[in-house]
Amino acid sequence: MTDSERTITRVSLHDELVGRLRDLIVEGELPPGGKVPEKQLCTDFGVSRTPLREALKVLASEGLLELHPNRGATVAKLTLEDVDEMFPVMGSLEALAGELACRNLTDESLAELRALHYQMVLHYHRSELAPYFRINQEIHEKILDIAGNATLSSLHRGLSGRIRRARYVANMSKARWAQAVEEHERILEALSSRDGPRLGDILRSHLANKAEVIKEGLAADTGEKRRSA
Repeated sequence: MTDSERTITRVSLHDELVGRLRDLIVEGELPPGGKVPEKQLCTDFGVSRTPLREALKVLASEGLLELHPNRGATVAKLTLEDVDEMFPVMGSLEALAGELACRNLTDESLAELRALHYQMVLHYHRSELAPYFRINQEIHEKILDIAGNATLSSLHRGLSGRIRRARYVANMSKARWAQAVEEHERILEALSSRDGPRLGDILRSHLANKAEVIKEGLAADTGEKRRSA
C-alpha cells in the first residue's frame, strides 16, 4: 500500500462550517435580509465565535453575506441587477469549462456523467426537486473538474454559491423543468460526441434560460411585497 492510499482525507472544521452555512443560505433557512444568529449557530454547530466568524468572512467574499462592523452579518438580498450581472459571466465560465472538458473527457468520466444524468432524470420523473437540484449541481461540478483548469475553477467557485441561491428563488414551472431536463439531454449528447463548441453554446444558453426564470420569480416576489405593503 502506498502512502497516498494510507492517507485519510479529512474535511477541516473551517471548510465544514463554510459548507453548512452556505447550504443554510442557499436553501433559504437563513432568509435574505435577515441577521445571522451567531450565538444560536455556535450552539447548533458546537463551535466558538472565532471559527464561525472566519467562515462568515468567506461567505461575505462570495457575496452571500454582508458584514456590518459591530453589528454582525446579514444575508445579502438578491436583485434583478445581480442576476443580470452574474449569469452572463457564469454562462461564459461554464461554456469554457464545457469546451475544455470535451478535450479531456475519458470514457470513464463520460460513464460517470451519464450515470448522474439518469439519476437526475429519475428525480425529475418522481417530482423530487431537492435531490434533482443536488444531482444537477454535481453534473456541472463534474464538468468543471474534467476541464482541469484551476483558474477557471476558482472563478467559478466565487460565483457558484450566489448562483445556487438564485436558483432557489425561482418557482420552476413544470414546463421550465421539462425544458431544463431536455437541455441536459443535449449536454450529455454533446459530451458523448466530444463537441466542445456545441457544448459551450448549450451551457451558455442553459444559464441564460435559468436567469430568465429567476428574474420572473424575483419580479413576482417584489410585486407581491408591494401589494401587501
